[in-house]
Amino acid sequence: MQHMTVADLLTDAAAEHPDKVALVEAEGRARTWHELDDEVSRVATGLTAAGVIAGHRVMIAAGNRIEFVTAYLGTQRAQAVAVPVNPRSTVEELSRMLADSGAKIVFADVDTVAAVRQALATLETTPRLFVIGGTLNPGEKSYDHLIAMPARSMPAARDAEALATLLYTSGTSGRPRAAMLSHRALLANIEQVGQVRPPMIGGDDVVLGVLPMFHVYGLNAVLGSVLRQHAKLVLMPRFDPEGALDLIEDEACTVVPVAPAVFGHWLPIEHLDERLGPVRVVLSGSAPLAPEVRERFTALSRVPVHQGYGLTEAAPVVTSTLCSVEPAPTSVGAALPGIRIKLVAEGGGTPDAGDAGEIHIAGDNLFSGYWPDGADGPDAQGWWATGDVGFLDAAGDLSLVDRIKELVIVSGFNVYPSEVEELIADVAGVESVAVIGVPDERTGEAVVAYVKGAGPAEDLLDRVTARCRERLARFKQPSRIEIVDELPLTVTGKVQKGRLRAVERRRALSLLEGE
Repeated sequence: MQHMTVADLLTDAAAEHPDKVALVEAEGRARTWHELDDEVSRVATGLTAAGVIAGHRVMIAAGNRIEFVTAYLGTQRAQAVAVPVNPRSTVEELSRMLADSGAKIVFADVDTVAAVRQALATLETTPRLFVIGGTLNPGEKSYDHLIAMPARSMPAARDAEALATLLYTSGTSGRPRAAMLSHRALLANIEQVGQVRPPMIGGDDVVLGVLPMFHVYGLNAVLGSVLRQHAKLVLMPRFDPEGALDLIEDEACTVVPVAPAVFGHWLPIEHLDERLGPVRVVLSGSAPLAPEVRERFTALSRVPVHQGYGLTEAAPVVTSTLCSVEPAPTSVGAALPGIRIKLVAEGGGTPDAGDAGEIHIAGDNLFSGYWPDGADGPDAQGWWATGDVGFLDAAGDLSLVDRIKELVIVSGFNVYPSEVEELIADVAGVESVAVIGVPDERTGEAVVAYVKGAGPAEDLLDRVTARCRERLARFKQPSRIEIVDELPLTVTGKVQKGRLRAVERRRALSLLEGE
């Protein structure tokens, strides 16, 4: 059978393994492949009855739970466009994404519904809200109401290039934008991952689903691969170091995909090898993992760690050390089957042997540009400039060395300094601001803001802190705000962020006075 959507993979799994458990939640709820397929069809039926037609956008603001999966796949089955968003988004962020996407329907769970209601109140045209669990306000409908109708057959999808999902990322501009991922792109990357040998995920595997499902890594690399392989996915609503290890033991998880920040939480735990007894492989992605952390973890746990490199715009996996013959310590692996990588020097040519260059990628897994008009997508030859800088060795292994764009990756999530800077710049008394990323043992990187302003420093600090807490998702909030008399500037008046990073390196080495 030719698959046109990710939801088609579910149809196959339900036909081949109807009674096999597909999803399990940490709280104990479960669905077999047949039950999951039926519920997804009822979601599609309910969306159609609610007026959703092909191309309409459906926002999903929910944590890792069964209803996230059914809403996502049901939206695809109805030929609508899924818009998964961070359930910890602020009201302002939700308002912006709702307005930008033009969503007709919103799914919200008990943890997100209060913020979603406030965001909906800011819109001129209000989408319909379906609440997953919790108490309803007048005029609202529940998820259970949506799926109450018996499933009806849906018209088969015919266009692989049709838009499947919008995933908000900051792209190359530093402003939040939605990457347009087609059914072709999602399915291509699922197939590319499926061709890796030895396999990342196999049919007999039990996969820990602790990565957020709204993130492309959890959404397509994990859920998509589970659907393709007919494996079992154990959903965990949020990461807790001890709780995750308990769940791994209880459910005998064999594959554990995580972000690099997880290793910092697990390394101090005693008897780590026993706690990870069922695990055959740990997969690390969404940000580089320090070689010394990987080596220490492997020594303590006796579990191999394979890492890769990916981007939302690539749906997401580009490389994996599972594709390498003998990866160097700094390697993020070789390209997956069907993906091409080249390096481009600053002037546009090919770097000299051994020199770094900007990473350009090509493959069927690439996005169609940014919403709504497809801007800044792959060029006419199919190549897309990632904004990342790296080396390619003779064997084709990629090592990351820098970023052209000022991206800060906090626990695997993208934070663009410009977004934080613009917010802080509007605070009363702020004259100038510079935001940088600094190494952090737990989150990989953390956001630090340097602020110059007028008036008492303590008052300015309180105002900036309050504004960030009000307007930014937690992972975007500065971990530290430094009130300074001056910011280092170039002769053209641009902040010299390199000097601020040097200050932070000295701080980390405890070389600053008084430390």
